[in-house]
Amino acid sequence: MNTHNEQLTRREFVKRVTQVAAAAPLVARAGEEARPRGSRISYYCNGEIHVGVPGRPEGKPLTNGHWDFKPSWSKTGNHLVCFRRLKDDPVVVNWKSAIFIINADGTGFHTLSDGTHTDFNPTWTRDGRNTPIWNRKNAKTAGFHVVQSKVGAKPGEEVAITDESFPNWAHSCLMDGRIVVGSRHPTLGSSLFLLTRRERGKPLYERVQCELTAKGSFARLSVSPSEKKVCFEFIPFERAREIKGGEAGHTLYVADLDARARTITNLKPFANEAGKKIWFAYARWIDGESAVVYHSGETGKNQLYVYRLEDGSTKRVSTNPTADYRYPHGEAAPC
Repeated sequence: MNTHNEQLTRREFVKRVTQVAAAAPLVARAGEEARPRGSRISYYCNGEIHVGVPGRPEGKPLTNGHWDFKPSWSKTGNHLVCFRRLKDDPVVVNWKSAIFIINADGTGFHTLSDGTHTDFNPTWTRDGRNTPIWNRKNAKTAGFHVVQSKVGAKPGEEVAITDESFPNWAHSCLMDGRIVVGSRHPTLGSSLFLLTRRERGKPLYERVQCELTAKGSFARLSVSPSEKKVCFEFIPFERAREIKGGEAGHTLYVADLDARARTITNLKPFANEAGKKIWFAYARWIDGESAVVYHSGETGKNQLYVYRLEDGSTKRVSTNPTADYRYPHGEAAPC
C-alpha cells in the first residue's frame, strides 16, 4: 500500500515539474540569463540593426557599414525584414533602398529587392506563411503601392498586391490574411481599410470605422498579438498644416480593435498628446500586449521608451543618451 502511494506521489511530482517547465521561460544558453519569449526587441541604433532586451546596453549589431532601417520581426522563424538605404536624398521619399531579411541571430542575410526603387516599412503577414510585404513608390505618380515576396526569394520576384494607379500604404496584418492599409481609393475615398488579397481579380477593401479618420492622418499603425488592440501615430489635419508636413507633431494612441466589425474605439493618447513639434513615432507592441515601445526625440536625441498599459507609466529603456535610437519592434510580433 505504501509502495503504491509512493508511486502515485512520484507520478504527481513528475507531472507538476513538467507543467512548471512548460510554463517557465526558455532555458538560457550558457552564460545567458533566462528570458521569456517575446521580451526582446529589434531596433535601429546609429544606422545599425540590433536585437536586445529593453534597458540593457547594446551588444554586437546584426548589421554594420550601411544605413539599415525599420526591422520587423516575423511571427515565427526569428526572421527580421528591414530596408537598407542605398541612395540618400534630403527628401526621404526620394531615397533608393533594398528590402532584406536577416535572422535574429545575425545569420541568413539576403535581399528581396534590387535597390532601384524606394521601398519602405516592410512587415510580415500573420497567416502562417510569413510573407514579407512592403510599400513601394511609383516613380511616375509618386504614390506608394504594396508589394509582397517570400523568404528566400530573389530581387525581381516580388509582385504587386495593390493597384499602382492610386496610393496604398500597408500598416499591419491580421491572422486571417487581411492587411491594414491606408488608401486614397478612387471610389471609396481616403480611409483605413482592411484589404483582402485575391489571386484573381482586384483586392477587396473594407472600410475601418474610427472617429479620428475624418480628423487627420494615421501613421504606423500596429495590431496587437491578440488582434484586440492597436497602437498608432495620429496627426490632425490642422496641426499638419501648421507644421507643414514632416514627422513631428504626431500623438501616439492605443485603442481597441474589433476586426470583425472593423472598428477602432476607446482611443487613449499616451505620448505627445499636446502635439509638440518633436518626433514621437513607431509605437509597437511588446511583452504580449501589456506594453508599447516607441522612440522620441524629446531629449534632443532619439531614445527608446516603454509605456505600460496597466499603470500608465513610461520609462526610457535606451541606455546610451548620445546614440540615435529608432524603429523599435517586439520579438515575434510583426506590426
